[in-house]
Amino acid sequence: MKILAKTTLIAIGMVLAVTTTKAQSGTNSPYSQFGFGEITGEQSGFNRAMNGLGIAFNDGSQVNYINPASYAKTDSLTFLFDAGLSLQLTNFSENGRRRNANNANFDYVTMAFRAAKHLGMSIGVVPITKIGYNYSQVSNIGDIQDAMQYSASYTGSGGLRQVYIGAGWEPLRNLSIGANIGYLWGDYTHTLVNAYSDNTVNALSKTHTADISSYKIDFGLQYATKLSKKNTLTIGATYGIGHKLNADARCEVTSINSATQVTNTTTDTIKNAISIPTTFGAGIMWNHNNRLQFGIDYTMQQWSKESFPVYDANKQTQKFYSDKNYFDNRHKITIGGEYCRNKIARNFFQRIRYRAGFGYATSYVNIAGKNGPKEISATIGFGIPIVNGYNSRSVLNISGGWVRQEAKGMLTENTYRIGIGITFNERWFQKWKFD
Repeated sequence: MKILAKTTLIAIGMVLAVTTTKAQSGTNSPYSQFGFGEITGEQSGFNRAMNGLGIAFNDGSQVNYINPASYAKTDSLTFLFDAGLSLQLTNFSENGRRRNANNANFDYVTMAFRAAKHLGMSIGVVPITKIGYNYSQVSNIGDIQDAMQYSASYTGSGGLRQVYIGAGWEPLRNLSIGANIGYLWGDYTHTLVNAYSDNTVNALSKTHTADISSYKIDFGLQYATKLSKKNTLTIGATYGIGHKLNADARCEVTSINSATQVTNTTTDTIKNAISIPTTFGAGIMWNHNNRLQFGIDYTMQQWSKESFPVYDANKQTQKFYSDKNYFDNRHKITIGGEYCRNKIARNFFQRIRYRAGFGYATSYVNIAGKNGPKEISATIGFGIPIVNGYNSRSVLNISGGWVRQEAKGMLTENTYRIGIGITFNERWFQKWKFD
């Protein structure tokens, strides 16, 4: 009955997580107006402090959904439950002007358990992309004396989320394979409103929308080899299937004459217009005496083969709304590690986990024919043991991070983020003996 009650509470928590992530964007970045928006990196509490490192990470006391092969190392006596949120402050600067924006978001909830010998499983709800921006630009058109004021307002919201079930299996000693099968859903709304101070000129609004509901499949592999008595090397690889999302994209264009209040609306639709890219990942991690872990990850998202609906009013033909390939492949490299003096020591301070990471990523979008913002990031954090009368294996994961996005001649963003996650590690399946 206790296990049933706990499982029911977890299910309720996951439903609440789905509702919350749908209601919040988690970003204020104007760069999120392009494509699917800002890519989250699929980071959980423990590896967020290592800048998302995880392709070759296989610590059985954490839920590492970056590589599903890691589930095979889940402890047979425990049930893992992990949830996290983030707080962030972003500073925007352009042409000497600065502005700050705050944001908070409930990020993810995952769980993992051992289903059978050499077989681990995981279930979770995680974000994939996020969209959230609201800004405007004002300029003058014409001669100084007879100038007409023009304003453009940009707003957007949405993003993609995934609920997944995954399994990791160890068919041979030190070799694990795994897969996540997920339900991918979300939406986006991008709105541009052009207005003029001269009411004889029509105001124009364009709204791009899509509702997405599809699947997502990712595979993983890990292999560990002993270099010496105290040193182990693990290599990992991941592969995500790219495919069409069977989602129709819509563009509604409305022209409003302020003087006559006459409104004219046209709607264009592109069938099955949206897709996600094929993704490749590789990682390597060195483990020294179960104290120090240090690794490098590389991921590539093959966006250059994908297109996205774009409205182009300058076309010579009548087909203003069409698919356009303005994406580039996205590359990311991450370096990070963790140090813990003794994970099972009685001494509280010896069990604290110290983590740090550094990352560099290219953009997957082109903006007005130029490369999008490159990203530099650095993180640091701690895994603090939670000790009480019946459980000393759970961990409070705290991280602090800095992310800088910058493109030549465009907006510069500096984001300072605090992440908080809790990994509950309970011995649900341990058999107790009494004398």
